[in-house]
Amino acid sequence: MSLTQITLDDVDDLAAGCGVLGTGGGGHTYAGALMTRQALQDFGPVALVDVDDLPEDGLIMPIGTIGAPTVGLEKLPSGTEAQKLRAVIEERLGQPVVAVMSIEIGGSNGVEPVAFAAELGLPLLDADAMGRAFPEVPMVSMNVAGVPPGLLLMCDSHGNVATFEPVDAVWGERLERATAVAMGGSAIEVGWLMTPAQARGAIIEGTVSQAVEIGRAIRAGEGIAGAISLLEGKVVDVDRRTAGGFARGAVTLEGTGDDAGRLLRIEIQNENLVAFEDGRVVAVVPDLISLVDETGHAVPTELLRFGQRVTAIAMPCDPLWRTPRGLQVAGPAAFGYPDIVYTPVEETRAGRA
Repeated sequence: MSLTQITLDDVDDLAAGCGVLGTGGGGHTYAGALMTRQALQDFGPVALVDVDDLPEDGLIMPIGTIGAPTVGLEKLPSGTEAQKLRAVIEERLGQPVVAVMSIEIGGSNGVEPVAFAAELGLPLLDADAMGRAFPEVPMVSMNVAGVPPGLLLMCDSHGNVATFEPVDAVWGERLERATAVAMGGSAIEVGWLMTPAQARGAIIEGTVSQAVEIGRAIRAGEGIAGAISLLEGKVVDVDRRTAGGFARGAVTLEGTGDDAGRLLRIEIQNENLVAFEDGRVVAVVPDLISLVDETGHAVPTELLRFGQRVTAIAMPCDPLWRTPRGLQVAGPAAFGYPDIVYTPVEETRAGRA
């Protein structure tokens, strides 16, 4: 791992990379980047560590925002949530929190944990639980690996703290989603607290470094490694609504240039889920589908608007999601597409060529 700390100089690159990995979700990175810059100015750089760097008796704290990204545009955290959650964890479980981890590397949820780590004086684990962004609580690598959710915690900007001990990840989603709505549509959550021993093999490692590398490539005007172009065009229709703690809808792109005459429809649940062309699936979860503007920066679903010039790109997901258990947790059927048989995006595009 070449990157050993996150400094002010890394924030823009991290945010750009997290935007692409967010597949439209995870929250717009702008506010998270502002929070992170302020925290790094106040508390200094954050160490970026591997699991093997951590004491075996400590807890890794996966953290992120839960709720609808459309709400997150206007409802910001107070800055005290991480401290409150850490205090409750250490009191309830009697173990020290020794590192922060992003619950998902996508969107602002990949950026804000740097701010939380700085505020808490803790290192950040170079890992996350998705390798992208997903909208629901069970859709994490720990669930695929068989690690139970354990104690789940939420804190809102007023300082209210809710804790749950669900019997499984599905109940965790029900309880947390309802509470997120009650907390105004967005809150900070912590779940799947783990020791380093539990984390080994249950998390997706190297994703913070990956996000920074993607951001550096965007800044340099280079292509994103592994990205496959689906269509270059403009937004001609946006159907978006906020319901049940999610942003849901669809966006339609009309091709321009070499793609003139083509239409691509992408369906959304916080993240871009599935891309259709002429009724045929060209990319689907758990593979990544992102929309990037003419600068190469990702456009989150909550900011899509008529007339935007964008390119739809897709990237292969982490191999964990292509296992039978991974597809059960976060494949097409998990999002209400039981008739779509998952095909890796690189195979779909090869077939089209």
